[in-house]
Amino acid sequence: MDPTRKFVKHVKRVVFKVGTAVVTRDDGRLAVGRVGAIFEQLEELNSQGYEIILVTSGAVGAGRQRLKYRRLVNSSFADLQKPQVEIDGKACAAVGQNGLMALYDNLFSQLDVTSSQLLVTDNDFKSPDFRMQLSETVDTLLSLRSIPIFNENDAISTRRAPYETFLLQDSSGIFWDNDSLAALLALELKADLLVLLSDVEGLYSGPPSDPHSKLINTYIKEKHEGLITFGDKSRVGRGGMHAKVKAAVHAADSGTPVIITSGFAADNITKVLHGQRIGTLFHKDSHLWITLTDVGAREMALAARECSRKLQSIPSHERRKILLDIATALEEKESAIKAENDADVSAARKAGYDDSLVSRLLLKPGKIAALAKSIRTIADMKEPIGQILSRTELADGLVLEKTSCPLGVLLIVFESRPDALVQIAALAIRSGNGLLLKGGKEANRSNAILHKIITSVIPDTVGKKLIGIVTSREEIPDLLKLDDVIDLVIPRGSNYLVSQIKNTTKIPVLGHADGICHVYVDKSANMDMARHIVVDAKLDYPAACNAMETLLVHQDLTTSTGFQELLVELKHEGVSLYGGPRASSLFNIAFADSFHHEYNSKACTIEVVDDVQDAIDHIHKHGSGHTECIVTEDQEVAEYFLHQVDSAAVFLNASTRFCDGARFGLGAEVGISTSKIHARGPVGVEGLLTTRWVLRGTGQVVKGDKGVDYTHKKLALD
Repeated sequence: MDPTRKFVKHVKRVVFKVGTAVVTRDDGRLAVGRVGAIFEQLEELNSQGYEIILVTSGAVGAGRQRLKYRRLVNSSFADLQKPQVEIDGKACAAVGQNGLMALYDNLFSQLDVTSSQLLVTDNDFKSPDFRMQLSETVDTLLSLRSIPIFNENDAISTRRAPYETFLLQDSSGIFWDNDSLAALLALELKADLLVLLSDVEGLYSGPPSDPHSKLINTYIKEKHEGLITFGDKSRVGRGGMHAKVKAAVHAADSGTPVIITSGFAADNITKVLHGQRIGTLFHKDSHLWITLTDVGAREMALAARECSRKLQSIPSHERRKILLDIATALEEKESAIKAENDADVSAARKAGYDDSLVSRLLLKPGKIAALAKSIRTIADMKEPIGQILSRTELADGLVLEKTSCPLGVLLIVFESRPDALVQIAALAIRSGNGLLLKGGKEANRSNAILHKIITSVIPDTVGKKLIGIVTSREEIPDLLKLDDVIDLVIPRGSNYLVSQIKNTTKIPVLGHADGICHVYVDKSANMDMARHIVVDAKLDYPAACNAMETLLVHQDLTTSTGFQELLVELKHEGVSLYGGPRASSLFNIAFADSFHHEYNSKACTIEVVDDVQDAIDHIHKHGSGHTECIVTEDQEVAEYFLHQVDSAAVFLNASTRFCDGARFGLGAEVGISTSKIHARGPVGVEGLLTTRWVLRGTGQVVKGDKGVDYTHKKLALD
């Protein structure tokens, strides 16, 4: 099943519209064989429990052919020599409708299906009583497995110029042809799908006869509106493809998906309901399905940059409101988010993913509330954009300001954790940055619904393309080449992922490859405190990058009761213990293959060290520069450790799990950086900003620095 057609699994009520070009032949006669093939497919769907509603055109064409023949046989030779007056369309409709329904009833009877006829006019829909009765009648017919067949009652319609004008209003308004009638009925009767059958495969980028025209599989208004060249209108009838597209766009925007496809091709109707990529799909969420294949990597990045500039230009309170609206929307849609996340988790377990990945993938109870709270925290932060960081008088009347500004466009590649998408999006909006997101395939459903909810509240004054979502790993290389558009890449995932990105792009990369965090228990440590810290650092969230992976213990503590109790508790909690050369023999535990290993699970390495310097040397040799902790009561040793350890975060008597943007009061984080340039440690809003210089003068020129009396005086920021 095509990914964009998965919604058909939940379809029950379908409106099918057959146009004049489908039900009639080139000579104007009814195409009995073609109509019969369509009806056989409808009969099959009807027997499978689908509720089928048919809207048909063709009465005027069929009636005109019959009346022309009747006029011919009743005319004298002299009459035939006179100019032939066009037969009145309403008379054609009256005659053709009778013949059309006679054929339909006969064909359906052969298939043991009961059909029913409903003729309507635009004036009928102005009456609320009519609309209510219409719905009740159709519901009754469908419950009896009868197929209602609708047509406009052209014979008595009082509309002006019905063959010249097209106008589609909402379900309380007027329709102008049977395409718009089909859209109106689909909304009025709460259909799950509208299928418009045409004489071509679907919507093309140009006239179907043009060899350069391409079939559009999914219509995306933001991309295709105004770019399609329509050919001539239908050879018969009054609509053509232009009318079908207008009707389809209206119905799709109102919530009913639409597919335009050929009524000539065998089994097309069945293929549509099986989710195959047939014809052209119109869907209200189609803009969220744009892939780089559709728009190109550069176009997606440029769109994000353009939207980011619009975001920067709106007042601070409007950016704040966007974040508050996102928080509220997440809370309101929590059940829908949970359903999609449960599906991802279930699929991951069936696929055999390891427990650490499943743990990161799962949105645990209370997670959405926590995310909403962190977004509101970010919203309430001081405005980060345009802050004056320093003011210097260079010379009299010449003042230089250093101000904060967004980086521009961020590309975030992350694995497993859908909550990261929410945090990153919130930080990007607060800091005025455009954002491109690529999550792991194991979180596709969770990421898709979170992206949909977030972008749904971004106002048109900014643009929903502010946050783009990349759908496959194969699209990443194209983005990594865009060093002139994308300003920063932040990979969050495995060592392989981070290393691969760093080696294949010129764009600055911010992040860490591993989270090998150490806890060193010094000889002066309070062992009750040490036990609480170590257990928390390992077990609070074993899959986190700030979880303890290596426990270092001073050699004087190896035989102490307190340390032995710590080992017992770790084993009791299910932690697998691995030892270095000294620890494995002392504590009779399995030998660790490597000190440079991130378990992301209930496992850790233990090693014995001589003293604090030995611990520091071990950390520098085998660590990843993430987060390290010392547990000690000796202040001199503590200060030595805090100043000598070269990692992004260094703690005294506190769990490594505190290394987190939310816990640091940053609201959230895009990741934890082990780089030393630009940002280090948990990266919040400030890490997504850079600076620029603003110089305010009164006509000064350099002129070889002659005549300029530099003062370089620091000024107050206010």
